[in-house]
Amino acid sequence: MNTVHEIENAIKNLNPTELADFRRWYVKFDADAWDDEIRRDAETGRLDFLIDEAHEDMRLGRVKDL
Repeated sequence: MNTVHEIENAIKNLNPTELADFRRWYVKFDADAWDDEIRRDAETGRLDFLIDEAHEDMRLGRVKDL
């Protein structure tokens, strides 16, 4: 049996309170993982193209103040 299958089965066997607790934990865990990925991508320059696109949009007048 693999670990993912074991985790799936464990989740299926949680009572409603435990499942709610798991959901809250997982939402935070997933958000933190996403933030870490974005931070790493920004630090390594993988998102520089977005900055370049924003500068081009500003240069062409496609950006408006709210």
